[in-house]
Amino acid sequence: MATPSDGSIFRRRSLFKAAGLGAAGAAGLPFIAACSDIESGSGTAQVQTGFDFLPEYKEWKLPLEPDLVGEPPNHPSGFTSYPETVQAVTDLPSGTGTYELTVPMWGEAPSRDDEYYATVNEAWGGTVVHLRHSDGNTYAETSQQWLQANEFGDAIQIFSWMLYAHPNFRETVVNSFYDLTDLLSGDISDRWPLLASLGDEVWARAVWSTDPEDPESARIFGIPGSMLGGTQNAMFYRTDLLEQLGMEVPTTTAEVLEVARAFSDDAAGKWAFLGSDWLTPAWFGLASGDGWAYIDGKLVHNSERPEYTEWLEFRRILHDEKLQHPDIASGTLDTKQLFKAGTSLFQQDGMTFWSEYTDWVNSGEAPGGIGTLGAIAVEGRTPLVHAKADVEGWVFLNKDLSQEQVEELLDVANFCSAPYGTKEWELLEYGVEGTHFNYGEDGTPVYTDLGVSVVQAPVNYKTFSGEVQKFLTGPPAMVQALFDQNAALKEYFEEDIWAGVRVEAPAAFTAAAQNLQDQENDVAYGRAELSEIPAMVETFLNNGGEEGREHFTAVYESLHGE
Repeated sequence: MATPSDGSIFRRRSLFKAAGLGAAGAAGLPFIAACSDIESGSGTAQVQTGFDFLPEYKEWKLPLEPDLVGEPPNHPSGFTSYPETVQAVTDLPSGTGTYELTVPMWGEAPSRDDEYYATVNEAWGGTVVHLRHSDGNTYAETSQQWLQANEFGDAIQIFSWMLYAHPNFRETVVNSFYDLTDLLSGDISDRWPLLASLGDEVWARAVWSTDPEDPESARIFGIPGSMLGGTQNAMFYRTDLLEQLGMEVPTTTAEVLEVARAFSDDAAGKWAFLGSDWLTPAWFGLASGDGWAYIDGKLVHNSERPEYTEWLEFRRILHDEKLQHPDIASGTLDTKQLFKAGTSLFQQDGMTFWSEYTDWVNSGEAPGGIGTLGAIAVEGRTPLVHAKADVEGWVFLNKDLSQEQVEELLDVANFCSAPYGTKEWELLEYGVEGTHFNYGEDGTPVYTDLGVSVVQAPVNYKTFSGEVQKFLTGPPAMVQALFDQNAALKEYFEEDIWAGVRVEAPAAFTAAAQNLQDQENDVAYGRAELSEIPAMVETFLNNGGEEGREHFTAVYESLHGE
């Protein structure tokens, strides 16, 4: 988007008054908002459109057509058969450097000596990237310490959902990470054709401003991950166990409780639920993200709504009636293994778990089958499904690297952007044939046991950079089910009232929200009473909630002209 013709810098005061610009202002508000940033208190908001310094888009077209054609990004297309793979990177660079990338890990980290790492490093040109795996359960919080001390190696992976734990992340970005703008602006397709094909919408999400009041200070600071859309999380259920109960898939919260009561038997070590904290708010119509919804002309936080109390009452029922594992609050349970063993009926997880469990079934490691609950809602209410098109995260490079080192890592990123249907993607996703996977009868790669533990389960090179195109892939029946699910749920997808802007909340709001979450768990796990909810909410609002409302309202009004 072009700069306004008068060449003026739009500071936050003029931006907040944009709605008063008359007919031109009402029509041109997104134009103005797209060219500047918003600051209110200690919070900031980075617009994500209108930049003229992003990599010039040059399409890299996959010479394959998907079997299922959707409406990306929230209804992704998919492949139900495995294609003959093509080579994406034909001009292989030569890399000689050795680097360390810090990534999260849930479970046991694989050995660095596994063949997967050496094979991939050789395939992209010789650059060695060692992975430093750190506990994913505490990664969001502990990464703050590494960043402050500059002890994260040469690069670090931060997933989008982890930003809640980083107060003033913008400041961290501009002080800790390499400014990639000069290397990536303009036509980069000769050296990095796949990165050039990611597109403005993806690259814009890797932009932060060095000065939140100066739109001219916006710069590229990260390598963006894949643009994901549709439902990224689900409450999974064991299809075989539900069939044994002789019950239908529940569609309301009351039916969920009915099924949970029929399955659970505390004395026998069976509980319907493991976790229920982060996925179930949507069942009660509560907003995602920072929890703000625009209701009756103002922003209202989830905690102020009657549905919030209903949600905590639901979670408390799971505890009081022993419908969930008694040790879930410890955070130490291997929920996937408990689900596999049939100890639980439901498992909240990311969509990749569907593929993971299906692979277990196909290899004989796990019994039964897996499905997902659809749009659950309180009976008589319209369902709400949390879905948002966004990048999955970023890889940030250390500011102390030289330009030549950064260019070498961008060579690696270009390789990692190869989409499904390419030889590069197959290597990154499945590893070495005969060691980490074998081709099934239908030609689809199937992980070996080693492949599951080394390649499939951990965060590794698969998420170093965003794929040029993101498809639904995996076992045909699963792909079809995922495709159909997105088609069925898209009418219930939550409206993104923050589209076009990345909002960073004031530090006081972030701290108060974290404290509120801890108190929610106290209520849900029987450590506090439901009667304490009003006091919890009052404390939240007084200690940062109202400050957050002021900031988010300013951002909302600048976006929507109200």
